[in-house]
Amino acid sequence: MSKSLRLIVVLTFTALFSGAVLSVLNIYTAPRIELNQNQTLSDAIGQVLPGEKACDVKVIDGVTFYIGRDEKNQPIGVAFLAEGDGFQSRLKILVGMDMALTRILKIKILQQAETPGLGTKIENDPTNKTDAAWFTNQFNDLPVAKAISYVKNQKPVAAESQIQAITGATISSKSVVEIINAAIAKNRELFLKKVK
Repeated sequence: MSKSLRLIVVLTFTALFSGAVLSVLNIYTAPRIELNQNQTLSDAIGQVLPGEKACDVKVIDGVTFYIGRDEKNQPIGVAFLAEGDGFQSRLKILVGMDMALTRILKIKILQQAETPGLGTKIENDPTNKTDAAWFTNQFNDLPVAKAISYVKNQKPVAAESQIQAITGATISSKSVVEIINAAIAKNRELFLKKVK
């Protein structure tokens, strides 16, 4: 057997063996990954809809809405996913709102891979010793009758739907605001029209 033929056989066998191992690992780990993602989503729904004891799932025109209910089975709010591009990664945000979709109750960043130490502050700011989640906490009970805007180097006015951008991570801050605004604009009309 020539050297070239032997090399081709060895490489082919290695590729087939590696592919088989990866396929078996995928079969074993895929259900666990899905279970973990579902648990993370369930926990996040409880965080963005405070007081939620049960959740109804409603799919309207391909958009999934999570309607939280209290212990008396009364609807307390609705949550939905907002996705879009950040500075250098895809952002996935769970937005919890009142039933009229006029006020954000809370938000939770589910996925981000922004610049470490800067853009990652949209989720957790370790430099802020008193409130590491100060950025996302600005969205708590935020009225959104008009679009959310951000300000830099000044105090935001919550009644005007303003939040403070992160110094050094303005693009990430702006991305969060734009993603949430777009999701609210799209989902408000869709949800209110179909749920009535």
